[in-house]
Amino acid sequence: MKTEASMAQIEEKLYAIAGGIMENRDQSVFTARGGKHYMEDWDWFQGVALFGLFRMYEATGNEKIWEYLTDWFDGHIKRGLPEKNVNSMCPLLTLTCMQEKRPRAEYAALLREWADYAMHQLPRTLEGGFQHKTIDSDNYMQLWDDTLYMLVLFLAKYALHTGDESMFQETIRQFWVHMKYLTDRRTGLLHHGFNFDGMDDYGRIIWGRGNAWFTCALVEYLEMAPLPEGVRMTLVSALGRQAEALARFQDGEGMWHTLVDEPDSYPESSATAGFAYGLLKASRLGLIDGEKYAPAGIRGVSAILERIGKDGILTGVSAGTCLCADRDYYRSIRINAQPYGQALALHLLLEARNWTQN
Repeated sequence: MKTEASMAQIEEKLYAIAGGIMENRDQSVFTARGGKHYMEDWDWFQGVALFGLFRMYEATGNEKIWEYLTDWFDGHIKRGLPEKNVNSMCPLLTLTCMQEKRPRAEYAALLREWADYAMHQLPRTLEGGFQHKTIDSDNYMQLWDDTLYMLVLFLAKYALHTGDESMFQETIRQFWVHMKYLTDRRTGLLHHGFNFDGMDDYGRIIWGRGNAWFTCALVEYLEMAPLPEGVRMTLVSALGRQAEALARFQDGEGMWHTLVDEPDSYPESSATAGFAYGLLKASRLGLIDGEKYAPAGIRGVSAILERIGKDGILTGVSAGTCLCADRDYYRSIRINAQPYGQALALHLLLEARNWTQN
């Protein structure tokens, strides 16, 4: 199967995006803690970008990327880290990956401290779900679909790295609880959130990027985790239902919209990159029917390439989005450059590179 993009196009955009992140080429964006540029803070914005850069390092062996990652973590550790919450856990997925390759004692201690907090001190909802505590709010008794990517992937990677079986079993529980309460039975997609305080599903909003976090998290998890067969079958089945819905809701330009099932909401680039990445990688891994669903991923590659400028900035990315029952709130989230959008485009183009090479 061929993509419409050439290897030269993909390589050019990959290096432009990676350079754009590391050089902070767009410094006009909003950051969660008021930083002057988008890689200054330690939060989920940056955590997603770091993981994209790490995957770029794995694919290319470019030591400049490794040096950037090391300098980023060492600088933040020296200055002091923020409070622990779901979103501030996100950078630790990358740090765990780095620790596997080049262990350092100070990283090991930090990872253990934060993993222990997540396991034993982070607030929980009913049925033991991780309450989506953030820098802004405790979000009492709330499950968000973001949590699986921002926190649970780190715990899974760290549990496998250290051989912590109880922590690994916790990650299985988190996928199960989130899927149980967030899955939209009509489509197999996920609602943005659920609140056990009042048993409120917030209008069953099927938010684009939130579903992309789930797609990406599920594919990464299925690739890394030696799961019991019954658990694996359940997760693969959920991925298949989501793939079927995504193929149905993709628009004629290869994009998905900020409200996936509402085509009059605006097309959104970070969700599109995440969905296309998930579909292509899941097809390559044999988790879904590639003949049926990879073409949607390939159309997503073409759509995203058209939205990446020469400076490596991906356009059409929506800003950080809170949980809300008002559909118009999602429709009005502003658009600007964001590091998580850049990172999801990196993941997608690295996967497209695999397809083109093979």
